[in-house]
Formats: sequence, C-alpha cells, structure tokens
Amino acid sequence: MSEISRDPILGREVHLGPGETLVAVFRPDAGTYWRSNGIMALLAGAAAGAALAYGGNPAPWVGPVAAVLAIGLRAAYLKSEVLAEEWKLTSRRLIGPGGRVAPLSSLKQVRAFFGAVQLVTAAGDKHLMKYQADTAATIAAIDRARGARK
Repeated sequence: MSEISRDPILGREVHLGPGETLVAVFRPDAGTYWRSNGIMALLAGAAAGAALAYGGNPAPWVGPVAAVLAIGLRAAYLKSEVLAEEWKLTSRRLIGPGGRVAPLSSLKQVRAFFGAVQLVTAAGDKHLMKYQADTAATIAAIDRARGARK
C-alpha cells in the first residue's frame, strides 16, 4: 500500500535547532474561545434582529436566534481544531501552527489584540496567537525572551 503524504497547505513541522531551547508553550484557552464566540454571536444576533426589524419583517426574533445557533454550531465544530493550535517560544524564535516561524530578532511589535497576541515582524508579516487566557503574561514572556537575545 502506498503512503499518504501530508498536504503541503497544512504547513510543516518545525523542530528545534542545535543549541535552541524551549522556553514556553502557549495554548489557546477554552474559556476565552467560548467567550469570544459568545460575544460574536450576541453582536451578530443584535445586527440581524435590527436589520430584520428595519426591513419590516414581522418576525425579527428569527435573526438573533439564527445568528446564535449558526455561530454556536460553528464554534462547536471548530473547537477541537482551534484548541489544538499551539505556539512554542524558544530561545531564538516563536514556532506556530502550520510551520509558522517568527524569529525573535525580527519581531517589531508584540501587542494584545482582542484576546489574542499579534506578532508583527520587521518584514511586515503578521501572526495571531489566538485565544490567550492572559495576553499580558504572553507578551511579557515573549519580551523577556527578546531581551535575553539582545
């Protein structure tokens, strides 16, 4: 039987280099994930209800119910995939899901962004470390590792 090869769109696995040490691993927080999806469902529901009411629909309650159901089902469906993503902070770089790599020396900006941490490199590449329970602690750990590199 022939071997099934990994789809290149899923990225590649990145291993630690010689002399590189693992400093921390950042995993998504389930509570933050559900809270973000809940807020999105409430906002979408309010917008859908308002749009239906503005359009003169006799049953504008359908919009919020449909929005909450749709976003809730989407969140439940994607939960296992999203919560499996992890970022590894090493002594030299951040290694993300799908083979994403951001060298610490190339990070221009690290900032909180709606429950996530945004990484911006000097080349303009942007990465999101989604659903972090404590964005300030994540940023502090990255900044400490960056400081140790200087």
